[in-house]
Amino acid sequence: MPKSSRKAASVLEEVTSPERTCIGCRGREAQHRLIRLVAVNSDSDSSAITVDVRRRMSGRGAWLHPRQECFALANKKRAFARALNGVSDVKAVQEFLAQELLADPAPAESVRTVQPESGSEI
Repeated sequence: MPKSSRKAASVLEEVTSPERTCIGCRGREAQHRLIRLVAVNSDSDSSAITVDVRRRMSGRGAWLHPRQECFALANKKRAFARALNGVSDVKAVQEFLAQELLADPAPAESVRTVQPESGSEI
C-alpha cells in the first residue's frame, strides 16, 4: 500500500470511529479500544456486570479500558454502580481482565522499540 493511502486510511479511521469515555480514568478513546460492560439480572435481586465482547447486548452500557489500573480506579470511585444503576457484582470484569492480561502481558504503548543512543536519554 502506498504511503499516502496508508496515511489517508489512518486519518479516516480516526474520524469515523466513535469515541467513548472510560469510567475508570475518564479518558476518551476510540470505541474499539475499550471494553463494553452491561448490567444483567442474576438469580438473586442484585444485578451483575458482564463484559459485552461482541458489543451487541441490549441495555445501558459502560466503557472501560482493558487495564487493571482503570478497573481499580472505577472500583474505587464506585463508577460501576453509578454508570450501571446500582450494580455491585464486578467479578466477571475482574476475571475478563485477568484473562486479557495473561494473553497480552505488555500493551503495545508501553513497549519501547527504540533504544536511546547515549546513557543520558531515558
